[in-house]
Amino acid sequence: MKKIFLLAVLASGLAFGQSKKVVSSDVHWWGYKVAKTESSSHDGTVKVKSGNMIMKGNELVGGDFVLDMTSINATDLSGEYQGKLNGHLKNGDFFEVEKFPSASFKITSVKKNSDKVYNKLVTGNLTVKGKTNQVSFPAKVNYANGVVSLESNKFSWDRQKFDVAYKSSMKDVFVKDEIDMTVKVSAK
Repeated sequence: MKKIFLLAVLASGLAFGQSKKVVSSDVHWWGYKVAKTESSSHDGTVKVKSGNMIMKGNELVGGDFVLDMTSINATDLSGEYQGKLNGHLKNGDFFEVEKFPSASFKITSVKKNSDKVYNKLVTGNLTVKGKTNQVSFPAKVNYANGVVSLESNKFSWDRQKFDVAYKSSMKDVFVKDEIDMTVKVSAK
């Protein structure tokens, strides 16, 4: 009976994939003022609270990640200006972290990509402030010695689709809709 149970467990792992827990991450963002240029941008980080990647054999087939939005941090500034921008990003003007302390991304497909460096196209459902929209990005995916790593190329998503709207009298005149990101995660 134990052999049958063990065989069933192994077979289900092969059919549904093996889950690997995220052990390291680096999520970087860029937001832009009127003109989308380096000189008109702010950038920073947000921490991955938890996550996993699903492997089927040597291929990434799924996964999900939770971002700790309370950790959003502008790294291009320091001191008083950094504190002001961080507070601005966390309050009702943008991410409302008191009401929405986390965001998430659930991988729905991983396909081959024609780019030689970023060999996969990862598609998934991004949920920010309770709103979910599909986002795709090119990524390098590697699997070796039981560790899977995913590193995205820089990609954009439209903050307006998630109700991340600047709530000032000038509304969104000064801030571009696109937020650029890069994501690096490793799991084992």
